[in-house]
Amino acid sequence: MPELPETETIARDLDREVTGARIVTVRVSRPDVLREVASRAFAQRVTGATILRCWRRAKLVVIDLSTAGQAANHIVVQPRFTGALLMEDAYAPLPPEERRYSTVTLALEDGRTLHYRDIRRLGTVTLMSPERFREYSASLGIEPLDQAFTAAHLSALLRASRQAVKKVLMDQRVLVGVGNIYANEAAWRARIDPSRAARTITDAEAAALHEAVVGVLRESIAARGTSFRDYRDVAGRRGAFAAKLSVYGRAAQPCLRCGSRLVGTHAIDGRMTVLCARCQE
Repeated sequence: MPELPETETIARDLDREVTGARIVTVRVSRPDVLREVASRAFAQRVTGATILRCWRRAKLVVIDLSTAGQAANHIVVQPRFTGALLMEDAYAPLPPEERRYSTVTLALEDGRTLHYRDIRRLGTVTLMSPERFREYSASLGIEPLDQAFTAAHLSALLRASRQAVKKVLMDQRVLVGVGNIYANEAAWRARIDPSRAARTITDAEAAALHEAVVGVLRESIAARGTSFRDYRDVAGRRGAFAAKLSVYGRAAQPCLRCGSRLVGTHAIDGRMTVLCARCQE
């Protein structure tokens, strides 16, 4: 966490809130979250820049910057488990507990402040040139919400792998943005055992899995993501999709489709997988 729906929600909120805003002050209180740039250089290069756009790539939030007469730079935030981008203004101050874990702050000309909050500091903030970002982005897989990601494309990806289906879905070099939560949900919806060798999946099963992956991601985006512990949107609110999950977090509870008790296991990839042994043969 956050996965694709969560980072998409953050990016959309930021794009609406801060596009066109000018950054007047930068403060780095925990430099260990920075990558590929030192604190002083980060502050110098970002101060005075205007935010051109905020968007998502994979599980990353990308903030495009421009200083007059210079090429755009990208602030690339990977929130991982406990990171969040939170807006603060005079009418909605950041709660003390959130402020305590603020690691990077961007003060805007209009008086608002954008905080990168990271409780365990497992996430990263990187400043990349356009060339560096293109290189980094090229190492990532296809976006599951792009038109180019079709059932046939997914079938080809699966046939090329000896790994378990779930591991292929979560491999960011193959398919980006799908983490543990949504891989569990998609496999259940498609009635596929997540431990099956990917190359054994038929074209018909791949089509069902494609529909499930795209469907669960779009539904979660509509619900503004899934919150269990630390994920918050830009306004500090929790996502609502946790209440709609069919298997993730429901080990030993009845399957919503057949009533059998759901199984929880760490055998596939060392992370919790929840499935219905009857429905997902």
